[in-house]
Amino acid sequence: MGLIITLLIIWLVLSILGFVIEGLLWLAIIGLVLLVATAVWGWLKRKART
Repeated sequence: MGLIITLLIIWLVLSILGFVIEGLLWLAIIGLVLLVATAVWGWLKRKART
């Protein structure tokens, strides 16, 4: 679970950097996609344990 939280934080930071630095808008889009994918993956893994 620690790995998933770490990945979520990394993707969130990349997204924020992408929005702050306008030339890196592609980084924001990739960061958001990876953030959502990691959140869904973590939710599914957590749900499978119960």
